[in-house]
Amino acid sequence: MHKIFEELDYQPTSLGDLSLRRKWVAILGHREVYEVKLGEAFLMSSMFHVVEDALSDLGLRELNGAPCDVLVGGLGLGYTALTALSHANVRSLVIVEFLQPVIGWHERGLVPLGAQLTADPRCRFLQGDFFALAMAPTGFVPGHRFHAVLLDIDHSPCNLLDERNAAFYSAAGLSGLAAQLHPGGVFAMWSDDAPDQDFMELLMATFPTVRAEVVRFPNPILGCDSASTVYIATKAAD
Repeated sequence: MHKIFEELDYQPTSLGDLSLRRKWVAILGHREVYEVKLGEAFLMSSMFHVVEDALSDLGLRELNGAPCDVLVGGLGLGYTALTALSHANVRSLVIVEFLQPVIGWHERGLVPLGAQLTADPRCRFLQGDFFALAMAPTGFVPGHRFHAVLLDIDHSPCNLLDERNAAFYSAAGLSGLAAQLHPGGVFAMWSDDAPDQDFMELLMATFPTVRAEVVRFPNPILGCDSASTVYIATKAAD
């Protein structure tokens, strides 16, 4: 008899109760699936990570294979980070994660990709508030800029995990982020919504090159395709 559900960790946080769960999905042949909940909201699932992979691939493709230092906002189950590390030109990767328990899941091997991320010498975790650091004068890492910043935290620019994040989705917030990129650097961001013209216009006020890529993938639970958006914005080169 197959197990149906197992809770691997549960911890209260400042954003709500956080849980890591493992379940076996009958419709997928009792496939093992990891998922994360914050309060009553589902944050992420290992069932679908096409868009997380695409976030890294689309963003880093803009760098044309040049050696690069990358920052990922939001660790989650690690798919965006691991896909970034699969690019041979990535020489360092900093992952900013607000919730310390999520970092702990990877360090303790509670999630499938934890061992790979913690074993890669190019990769390090930084516990902190991505949005506050993006706008801070000292930046994410004092004295350091990045060639690419890949963001996968809020559901969309209009659907936030925490209302305090709203300040980032503004001209001032995006300008602060751009200041932490090298000339020609890339900012790429996941959204679970369709392309948002208002957000596109904000990006275009800061970055000379902006586009939104709709990423579609089959959803066997719904029996149809699902879609998300990846925004890609490139800073002017010197």
